[in-house]
Amino acid sequence: MNAAAVELAARNGRVVAPAVSAETPLVVQGLTVSYGQKAAVFSVDATAPPESMVAIIGPNGAGKSTVLKAVLGIVPRLSGSVTVFGAPFADARHRVAYVPQRASVDWDFPTRVIDVVLMGLYRQLGLLGLVRRAHRETALACLERVGMGDFADRQIGQLSGGQQQRVFLARALAQDADLYLLDEPFAGVDAATEKAIIDVLKSLKADRRAVVCVHHDLATVADYFDHVLLLNVRKIAEGPVATCFTEETLQKTYGGRLATAHIDQLKLPAA
Repeated sequence: MNAAAVELAARNGRVVAPAVSAETPLVVQGLTVSYGQKAAVFSVDATAPPESMVAIIGPNGAGKSTVLKAVLGIVPRLSGSVTVFGAPFADARHRVAYVPQRASVDWDFPTRVIDVVLMGLYRQLGLLGLVRRAHRETALACLERVGMGDFADRQIGQLSGGQQQRVFLARALAQDADLYLLDEPFAGVDAATEKAIIDVLKSLKADRRAVVCVHHDLATVADYFDHVLLLNVRKIAEGPVATCFTEETLQKTYGGRLATAHIDQLKLPAA
């Protein structure tokens, strides 16, 4: 499908948008993104319910990261709308925090851990970026929350991959957001870091925040999340893990390529 066909189909795909509640953290309607001649995401509808942990899962190239980047405006949308707590994203940007893929960050940039976390306080620091004692205390508290309090003055490039991921989570915590978007936060981290991250994310949910993660490990979906979006360019299924994370929807999402042995290892709901 070429870009013109993608655009035409996207424009014709949806005429009347449903009402959006101000209590709903994220609503994506008719989202289409095209990279050149190829549709990366096509006419996707998705919702993050209040106080939820949402996993976006699918094969490589399915458009998982693209969905998050399109929500944030990092990549342009060919069509579709994004609503955050009942408002257009541009009006609710301050309520959203984002943790990018670790591989997309320049870790050679010479900055300290504490300075990275202080970036999450940019709205409080103002144009002059004046860091006061209260700002530093907030940043240190966020580092403590992810188990990195002793590394505040370390250069970010000197940390391990898992430690770097924790620091970026601390930066997101400093924003004190209501919706957290994370792009594969568990990729390439050790078991201790994964546990530290999921504990923090679950505490955010307990604090009535919403969390949306691009996630690649099918074995932990049932333990970590309560809502799931299965994606392969188009939306395959969406809903509670208990009803949507099934062998049928997984095989549709992965094109029937999941081995029976792999399926048997997952905590799938009974048929």
